[in-house]
This record gives sequence, structure tokens and C-alpha cells, in this order.
Amino acid sequence: MTPRHDPHLKAFASDNYAGVHPEILQAIVAANGGHQISYGEDVYTEALQDVFRNHFGERARAWPVFNGTAANVVSLRAMTAQWEAVICAESAHINTDEGGAPEVVGGIKLLTVPTPDGKLTPELIDRQAWGFGDVHRAQPRVVSISNTTELGTVYTPAELTALCAHAHDLGLLVHLDGSRLTNAAAALDVPMRALTTDAGVDVLSFGGTKIGLMYGEAVVVLNPDAAGGIDCLRKTFMQLSSKMRFVSAQFEALLAGDLWLRNARQANAMGRRLAAAVRELPGVELSRPVEANAVFAVLPADVAERLRKRFRFYTWNADLGEVRWMCAFDTTEADVDAFAAALAEELAA
Repeated sequence: MTPRHDPHLKAFASDNYAGVHPEILQAIVAANGGHQISYGEDVYTEALQDVFRNHFGERARAWPVFNGTAANVVSLRAMTAQWEAVICAESAHINTDEGGAPEVVGGIKLLTVPTPDGKLTPELIDRQAWGFGDVHRAQPRVVSISNTTELGTVYTPAELTALCAHAHDLGLLVHLDGSRLTNAAAALDVPMRALTTDAGVDVLSFGGTKIGLMYGEAVVVLNPDAAGGIDCLRKTFMQLSSKMRFVSAQFEALLAGDLWLRNARQANAMGRRLAAAVRELPGVELSRPVEANAVFAVLPADVAERLRKRFRFYTWNADLGEVRWMCAFDTTEADVDAFAAALAEELAA
């Protein structure tokens, strides 16, 4: 079959646009021989538990699911009763970009807090952590954060430790949306455990698709006392894969060695290269700190419109003329340089 893509054209819209890493494809092929017990009772899913424990500690247990929205909904539903709510940043993916799934499918009330940089703090949590015992208010139970955040910023281990300690002091649990956790760990040069288990995170949604998998994310319970019923919830929310070995084999290829780190470092390095290449161009204003693989910039509307005909990317804030450029594990220096040159041409036109 003839490939239906231009191998020379890269997009800067999302790291989801990237293909599958060759080592992941090899793992899928290798897992394809013979029969395995379905619904997660296969040898690949069993072995995967050791892989996740190596990264996140002896109490960690992982449940593979199909996508990130499901990982978040299953995690949060397992952490909350029907009358309880989740505190999150107003910019959080669960609030802005999941089609209302946590509320519509999960039945979970979200209590949002505006943030300047996408990051919650103990003080910002307190804006919604009130009304305990008041039957007229959904009861705060979970704080959900993202790392990296939707605005490209990164929580440090110290920030996370302080946030988790404060949440726990209030009787709240902590969920981390880790769709780009690998990028955060690579940016800080720390193990993923430092940003999760060691900091006090209770439940993690671990992302694989953005960092090289064909499909698949995982619910990872770090504190067994924080979530229950995930076996049943995963089925209820239509996330129990009959041929789960093909999800698990991908995660094993990603996490058993350093593929996750190599991929994240490449994406982050290209984000820094892109920021450096466009920072001094007249008419370009970098609007947010570049801490991982996301670059936010403000452009003249006509320039953005013309550039988008050559490279696909998203408008983040139309009122401000702010756009977002994402680099992926397969973004190359040549890709970045071509994009920056095209931007310079459009600015000069």
C-alpha cells in the first residue's frame, strides 16, 4: 500500500500528530505471535506491572486503557463518591478539552480555579476547598493537576510535594494528568517517581500516545487506599481491551529501557530550538515560558493564517492572537529550521 502522507512535512499542532516510534511498532509485531488470554490476563500485561513498579514504587499498579480522556475519567471516578467534586485549574484538560466527559460520562463535578500559568498552588486550592459538610455544595475530594500543564509549564518536585501535603492536610486526594509526564521529567532531569510517588500523588493518568505509542494510556494507582473498583470501572467505561497485550507490549517497550526519556528529550530540545529560532523575529512575541516541548507565541493574524497553509498548528487564544506550537519525539532540527524560515518569510511578506 502506498503511504498516504508526505514524509517531509511535519505539523506543529500536537505531539499526537506524530507516528508510532519504530521500537513500539516492533514490540507490537513481536507480541502478535500465537494466542494469549484476553482482557489483560496475558503475559505482557503481567510483566508490565513490574515495569511500572520500577518507575513508581512497589505499591504501584497499572490498568491500561485506550485513551487519555478515559484514563482521567476512570481515575477520578474511582477516587470520588457521587456527591464529591474535583478541584482543577480552569485551563485543565479535563475542563477544557475532553468534551465534558468527566462531568457527562463520569458524573463528576469540577470546581475550577483561574491560574496565571496553568499550575495550582496550596493557596489556589483553598479557593475551592471549602463547604465541607454542607449538603448544598458538592464536596471537594480530589485535586487534579497536569504535568506538564496545558500552558507548557512544569511543576517541580518541591512544588508538587507542597501541593500534595496541603491537599492531604485538607483530607483531599491528588490526581495527576500525566499525558506529558515524560516531558516534565526529562525537562527537570529527574525520575518520574520524583514527580509522582515521592511527591505524594495518589493516582496518575500516564500518557503514552504523545510520546510514541500507537494507542494506549494507563491508570496508575500509586496509593491503593485512594481509589477502588477500577477493574469494574474500566469495563463500565468501555476501556477494557480484549487484546490488551498489544497495549501492554507498547508500554513495556517504552518504559523498560530509556525510550521514554530519549523521546521526551528530543521533543523538549526541539521546543527550545524553536523558541530560540523565532524569539528575535520582528512581530513575534513568545507569550509563555518554554519549559518542555510547547511554544506559545503571539503573531499578527494574517501571518498566522498564511503560515498555517504551510504548517498545521492551533490558535490558542484568538482574542490575543496567541498560537501554540508543539514539538514531538520525531521533530528534527531540519523541521524546526524550516518552520522558522517559513515564519520569517511570512512576517516579511
